[in-house]
Amino acid sequence: MAEKLQAKMVLDKSYQISEVDKRIYGSFIEHLGRAVYGGIYEPDHPDADEQGFRKDVIDLVKELQVPIVRYPGGNMVSAYNWEDGVGPKESRPKRLELAWRTIETNEIGTNEFVDWAKKAQAEVMMAVNLGTRGIDAARNLIEYTNHPSGTYWSDLRREHGYEQPHNIKTWCLGNEMDGPWQVGHKTAAEYGRIAKETGKAMKLVDPSIELVACGSSNTDMPTFPEYEATTLDIAYDEVDYISLHQYYGNSSNDPANYLAKNMDMDHFIKTVTATCDYIKAKHRSKKTINLSFDEWNVWYHSREHDEKLDPWTVAPPQLEDVYNFEDALLVGSMLITLLRHADRVKMACMAQLVNVIAPIMTENNGQSWKQTIYYPYLHASVYGRGISLQPILSSPKYDSKDFTDVPFIDSAAVYDEQEEALTIFLVNKHLEESIPLDVDVRSFEGYEIAEHIVLEHHDLKAANTKDTTRVAPHGKGESSLVDGRLKAQLNRTSWNVIRLQKARTN
Repeated sequence: MAEKLQAKMVLDKSYQISEVDKRIYGSFIEHLGRAVYGGIYEPDHPDADEQGFRKDVIDLVKELQVPIVRYPGGNMVSAYNWEDGVGPKESRPKRLELAWRTIETNEIGTNEFVDWAKKAQAEVMMAVNLGTRGIDAARNLIEYTNHPSGTYWSDLRREHGYEQPHNIKTWCLGNEMDGPWQVGHKTAAEYGRIAKETGKAMKLVDPSIELVACGSSNTDMPTFPEYEATTLDIAYDEVDYISLHQYYGNSSNDPANYLAKNMDMDHFIKTVTATCDYIKAKHRSKKTINLSFDEWNVWYHSREHDEKLDPWTVAPPQLEDVYNFEDALLVGSMLITLLRHADRVKMACMAQLVNVIAPIMTENNGQSWKQTIYYPYLHASVYGRGISLQPILSSPKYDSKDFTDVPFIDSAAVYDEQEEALTIFLVNKHLEESIPLDVDVRSFEGYEIAEHIVLEHHDLKAANTKDTTRVAPHGKGESSLVDGRLKAQLNRTSWNVIRLQKARTN
């Protein structure tokens, strides 16, 4: 007789990991495919505003409460001249965009993107080109964006119609410089030197900024984690964060193995954290380097299509993954993994935001819609603000092709002390069975269940289109709370958000 599945957990206010930095719910817009042109910007669209930005897209981004958006790349930034994207639009040059082999019109550049971000209620994480360029271009750009006035570049910004500085606080020192695919690819020692000297110059212009150094592009890189160690050994005093990038796919159609891949993400974070702390000890430094997981998502559906695209066109439909339900489950588990490392992961960017491997899709001159992955991202961003708690979880486990002892249940919990609210995020990865969960929440005396949201579908391959929303959350989750014991039924292959609220007394 098969053993009955059961999961147990203890959640206590005292078991705190860290305050969640809201920037872990960030995203990314690169000049790639239809992310900018046809995504956030489409001046001929019936719902475009006076600057040509699609208001329907802005509304969806605001619903997600995206706090920060990385820009303008990505691979694209490594051959990008920022000066091409400022000043009168009619005089901006069209360029060959080498990373994705398209034509960049430069209709949208730094100032316009800052305007868009303000409308979307997000900050900007700006990247500088350390592929074909370096110190000079970076110091000029930060003078243009952040210096008030009275110098060549700051006064040029004012001439361009932006009297006040943009005060961009977070800056990426290049992108994936460990990757041989990168224009201007560098060894760790070469990159560490240019990152250090560029960061030094930028902080002389504006000492208030924070800098993100490039780490490994993924855990399969042959130089991982030596690239991080060498880079930080050289640039430790100048930088504040190290970046992590990781995408997962299910090309082998093995859902049990696919849904376990956030364990690789967990290992990635632990390894980079340990590397940062080793260099901290080596330097006898008092400064702690934190992590910016500024590219993460599922990406594999569109690769075959993209190989067939003709080069040198404007805004072709590149990287337009159509996400299914199992993708949403893994995205949920990845968000849980980020929350469980809230003590060191202070920024993260789902890559990307619109059309390009994105939660939001648009039709040119048409409507916009939500992909399956939109929903776990939405729930985590909206309800995952506060203190990340350490769940003491006992879950049945399974083995898959690449992983052993995979918990069927993933869990994170966030306590909002001010609102007196507790949110528990849960994924049941079991492909066939529901799993009952018993949670000890006695430290949350006087709380009651406000909501139990569930995202589920009988078909793991179910996807949303502009015409049909097959995958969407409902609020009919089965849970009860009696005498400090929360009992919940976690349906097979489901994303669950259980929200507890302190009962209000009149």
